[in-house]
Amino acid sequence: MILVNQSMQISTDISRDQWDKALAETPASLQQDWSYGDALASVGANVVRVVIEDDAGQLALAQFTTRKIGMMVNVGLCSRGPVWLREVSTEQRRQVHRALKSALGLGWPRVTLQTPDDVDPPGGARLVVSGYSTVMLDLTQSLADLRAGFDGKWRNRLVAAEKSALKVQQNGTKPAQYIWLLETEEGQRKDRGYTATPAALVPEFVKAKGDRDSLLILRGDLGKQKAAAMLFLIHGCAATYHIGWNSEEGRKLGAHNLLLWQALDVLKQRGVKRLDLGGVETVKSAGLARFKLGTGGQLITYAGTYF
Repeated sequence: MILVNQSMQISTDISRDQWDKALAETPASLQQDWSYGDALASVGANVVRVVIEDDAGQLALAQFTTRKIGMMVNVGLCSRGPVWLREVSTEQRRQVHRALKSALGLGWPRVTLQTPDDVDPPGGARLVVSGYSTVMLDLTQSLADLRAGFDGKWRNRLVAAEKSALKVQQNGTKPAQYIWLLETEEGQRKDRGYTATPAALVPEFVKAKGDRDSLLILRGDLGKQKAAAMLFLIHGCAATYHIGWNSEEGRKLGAHNLLLWQALDVLKQRGVKRLDLGGVETVKSAGLARFKLGTGGQLITYAGTYF
């Protein structure tokens, strides 16, 4: 346990049940989900989780991955955290960011990197990677309000897709039932030259969750042929769009507009309050960026990665 000041302390003494309960109430990024940490650990990462408390109770949670570089430098990365569990002052944020540097029990020399789920940089830190942009959809809105928020062209493509021969169904959530999508997306990734979270993490994440409702896959079919698919990871009261695939015919018919629209309904039914549509890259992936922005969600650019 580390004493930050007379009323604030940081500890690793937190259970998975406590962590999951907190994130069931507070939307957080996928990278701060306990099961995501377990999935990373399954492929060799070291994971450290801490809770920050004050006199009023739990203030924030932070999940780090740690590793040693060159057998010399110890590195800890807090990606898209900490998770603020209630309103905090600017000074409280600064105190927590400063204290997290020494909260990991890493030996010396050490480097602590933070990519806060915040638009404001940690005080006194140095920027090493520029900020990441994403689109967030507020799913506490009604479906009618969400649909009204779509860009006109986006909504027109949705209407056309609804009138098409596309049939949407939920894909099974056993690995053997969706491995085709992971493999297809990996091939698409190589062809287009972009990087993303390794596909192997998906079944590990679902295994760690122990709950198949943590995975949502919607597939659009034309007759007996797959035309498009989307995969979402559900973590607490938030969800993240993870991967998607479109055939040429599916693209022409606006299949992804239809799949995302139906996904919003399912996610709301599962208690999801916030959907992260993932990175927005207007140079390399302009079409995908337009698709995400067309949903009417909030474009957020985070502060970046600091040490």
